[in-house]
Parts: sequence; structure tokens; C-alpha cells
Amino acid sequence: MTDLIRTDALEATVLDVTVLEDAAADVCAAGIPGIFAEVRVGDDVWRGAAGVADLVTRAQVTPGMRHRVGSISKTFVAAAVLQLVERGAVELDAPIRRYLPNLVPGDRGDAITVRMLLDHTSGLADYLPTAYTSLAAFPVVARTSPRSIDDNRFTRFDPLDLIEMGVRAPAAAAPGTSPGRYSNTNYLLLCRLIELITGVSAEQHIDAAVIARADLADTGFPSGPEVDGPHSRLYESWFGMNPPLSDYSVFDMSWVGPAASLISTTADLNRFFAALLAGDIIGPEMLTQMQQTVPVVSFEGTIVDYGLGLHRKDVPGQGTFWGHDGSVWGGGAITMARADGKRQMTVAINRQRWSELDDSGRPTPHPIDRALDAFHRVAFGAEASMRNVEPPR
Repeated sequence: MTDLIRTDALEATVLDVTVLEDAAADVCAAGIPGIFAEVRVGDDVWRGAAGVADLVTRAQVTPGMRHRVGSISKTFVAAAVLQLVERGAVELDAPIRRYLPNLVPGDRGDAITVRMLLDHTSGLADYLPTAYTSLAAFPVVARTSPRSIDDNRFTRFDPLDLIEMGVRAPAAAAPGTSPGRYSNTNYLLLCRLIELITGVSAEQHIDAAVIARADLADTGFPSGPEVDGPHSRLYESWFGMNPPLSDYSVFDMSWVGPAASLISTTADLNRFFAALLAGDIIGPEMLTQMQQTVPVVSFEGTIVDYGLGLHRKDVPGQGTFWGHDGSVWGGGAITMARADGKRQMTVAINRQRWSELDDSGRPTPHPIDRALDAFHRVAFGAEASMRNVEPPR
């Protein structure tokens, strides 16, 4: 299923619908049940989907489906915090102990700043391997299992307990160390900071100050374990340990709270990031702060350029893009917007951790990796740029 809204005929050669459709079909052929996306180039908008939303009924995915977008939520949290900085209610380089003395006590509370939580240089460990006991050995994947994911489908976690797990765990690094280490503990602390300053829940404040401000009609936090509205099933492989694929589309998201539980659509995410980069959510000074990046080690062990709730990606021939990716059990998404606002892509998929392990216990490359990378290149416009480069003579 595909839809193209074209308002400028001059863009016809820039947004290649056939190439996008073929690349989406290739992702499904490689093993993703369903993919749906929205790509914007100038005033042109392509909304497309391929594959199925449900492996049992074979119902098709559609471009407008709502989806758990995981850590893309962190950009919304960061924007809400930076609004509080603009108001003078929070100081970006103040120690977190000033605001949350009981949650990060002692010398670490004095050394860790609000900025370090935002850009993952706090050194605080992630709580997840403690909360999910069968993942305790992560990132040594071969010594993990999906058992505790199954066990916690309907567990209602207390965010204060999760924060305590992260703070009590051995530190990933000293505060301010480069590269930083990605940690959900950082953003649960930021959610508590929002609640302390505003007097309402982080979900309520983000909804009013960020989501409503960007006029996102299909975006919000879950009220229960189910996704409201049209949505896909979410299938988790856990590195080949979940045959057949486990359906985690119904799941209590308190294990990540507002830091990664947002539900949205590809259209809303593109709308939000366009507004953010245009200065409509936070002002120019805070946007500049948001785009000051440091190297951060992701969960996958790769180094990413990370700002204050934003990733930076430089695409050959297309310039600099800003955005975020995210995953939950069974679902994933990525959203990126070019710095000039003239090109955007948001992509959602309904399978996660598809790589299987080799004899040494390490994840191996999978055809899905190549197919997704190819789709991203097309959506970024990198493929078109490469085709326009003259071959060497």
C-alpha cells in the first residue's frame, strides 16, 4: 500500500516512489513481517507500507498505523526539560543532587549534571539487566534468555525502584567520561525532575507542553498494556531464542515509563521533528544546546553522535540529519530530519533482534540488516545522490 501527495512537480525526480516501494518489499522478503514509513521531500509526501501486521490473520500493515516508538520518546522528554531550562526553572549544568538529592546521593549526585543525564555521559548504569534477571549477562547475549521478558508482560514497575537499580548498579563510567554510555536510568531521572518542577506526572506535562504544542493528534502515552487504534502486532526474536516469534504487542510499558513508552505514527513523528528543528518547540539557544553532540556507546555497542536527546547522522551527498531511533520488545522505529528541514524519513517495523548467534555466541549479520540499510539509504536520498555522481574516468 502506498500513497503519494505531490504538490510540486519539480520534486518528481527527487522522491522516487517505485524505488521506495521496492526497497520496502525487500525488507519484508528479508524477514520483517511488516514495514511502514513516511518520507518527505520538500512538499512531497510518500506514505507506504509492505507486509503484514499480523502473522496469523495476515492483515496488511498500513502507513497510518500507531506504533510503540521506544526511545524516540527521549527526544520528547529532552524537549520538555529544555523548556524548563528556558523558563529558568532548571539549570542545564547544575548537579542533579540539587533537584533529586534522595535519588542520586553523595559525590555522584554532585558530579552528575542535568546535561550529563540528557547526553548519557552520567556514567549511571542501565537498570534493565537488574529488572529483567534473564538479561543480567547482557551484552553477552549468549548468556541471556527471553524468559524474563515473558515473565514481565504485565508487571507494573515502580520508576523509583528502577532508578534505584540503576544507581546501585556498578557505574558504567565516571561522570563526564567520553564516550558516554546509553542508559535508560538517565531519562527516568529526567522524568522525575519534570515531575518535581511541574507538580504533575511527566506524561501529563509532556503531553501538554510538547505533544499538544506540536499538534500531534495520534501521539500519546499508553494508559494500559495495549495500543489503542489501528496497530501492528510486535514480534520478538531475541537473537534466535524465540522460535516461533513471540508476540509482545500487549505489554505493560512501565519498565521504561515516559522515557520510551510513547505511541505515535510516522506522520506525527515527522511533524514533531520538523517543528523541533524549526524552533517551534524550544527556542534557538536551546536547540543549539540540543545539537551539541558527544560520542555515546549504544546498547548495540556502536558509537553514535548524541546530543541532548538527539542523534546526529551525516549522509553522503545529503548533509546532516537529526533524529532518534527506538525499540521495544518486538517493535522498532527510526525518525530523521535533514538540518535544512527539506527531507525527512520515519520508518517503523514489527520485528526486533532478528540476528542469530554464531558458534562464539556473537550476533551474526542478517539479510534484514542489509535490506533495512538499503531502505534507509533510499529514504535519506543517498541512493539518488550516488546515481547522480559521474563515474571515474
